[in-house]
Amino acid sequence: MWQNVIQFQIIYTNQSNPSRFLLQFCNASWLTVDPFNYHLKVKTQQSTMPKCVGIGLGLPHRLPYLAGVYSCSSSYSITSAVGSVPNLAKVVSKWSSGGRAPRRLVLGLGASFWAQLMNMSGAVGGKAFTASARLKSGPSFEEILKNVDWPEQIPYKLEDFQRYDESPDTLFYESPRFVTHIDDPAIAALTKYYSKVFPPSNTPGVSMLDMCSSWVSHFPPGYKQERVVGMGMNEAELKANPVLTEYVLQDLNVNPKLPFEDNSFDVITNVVSVDYINKPIEVFKEMCRILKPGGLAIISFSNRCFWTKAISIWTSTGDADHGLIVGSYFHYAGGFEPPQGVDISPNPGRSDPMYIVYSRKLSSV
Repeated sequence: MWQNVIQFQIIYTNQSNPSRFLLQFCNASWLTVDPFNYHLKVKTQQSTMPKCVGIGLGLPHRLPYLAGVYSCSSSYSITSAVGSVPNLAKVVSKWSSGGRAPRRLVLGLGASFWAQLMNMSGAVGGKAFTASARLKSGPSFEEILKNVDWPEQIPYKLEDFQRYDESPDTLFYESPRFVTHIDDPAIAALTKYYSKVFPPSNTPGVSMLDMCSSWVSHFPPGYKQERVVGMGMNEAELKANPVLTEYVLQDLNVNPKLPFEDNSFDVITNVVSVDYINKPIEVFKEMCRILKPGGLAIISFSNRCFWTKAISIWTSTGDADHGLIVGSYFHYAGGFEPPQGVDISPNPGRSDPMYIVYSRKLSSV
């Protein structure tokens, strides 16, 4: 008979700053990650046995940072076996879509552990890892945001937007990273999507804002507008971005107020960075303010992140839930049309997934 309560012990380190997590889980024993010897050791113990049984597994690469364990019990949502979950789980269980069973979103304690063991790759530079659970059955990503019955009150707590590393983001982004954080097929899919929805190149009077920008914006080749503003954290990266006509350095997690006039932009883009924003409702309200009536906001994301800087509600949920989360930002910010989702993943299961949640500013605002 297995013991009822088990501890998972996850150790991760960068050799200069060892750290340790103790996570409660059900029906298992404790697990140790040895980052120096690249081994995963699992010990289990039965109440009727006087000794522990150990299992060792050698891994070919250094384990990335780990934060928790997922157990999937529905076709398109993430359900954790951990008993304590954020408040959103209790509220989002009421979200429903016309005629179908209510959508349930139950949050766990971190990025998918088993997905990490299955996929040890990270973004270029080895700094990022996956935080996802692919949609394998059930509603498509496009259907997730259709006819959602949103709770009246914003269903988040402050801790949902906390991060493991709360040190100043200026330090984290101080050194330029001239790398891409999604693979080439995902980049190509995003660029193709942009080519379909952007205003034609060189349209008089069009202004665009690339939020959380870097050295590349993934716009279509040769695409130009009179004004393309990049907002980011690293000046060297922004200076190297050929599509930008100007740039602004700003930490949105310190100051979510955008330094632009009302009704300034036709399009706002944000590529694989929404998961780092810890004041998302304030930021989305500002996006609405600076968009022109009918202006388009495009939020794109994959399943990769710098875990220590991503908000907890993101690292503890999967792809479908991320769509709901971003959609909720549009909804609770106000002034937007109902958000819509698009799955533009080029090769499901073979390359990085790519998702879009977009909305337009109401013409009456």
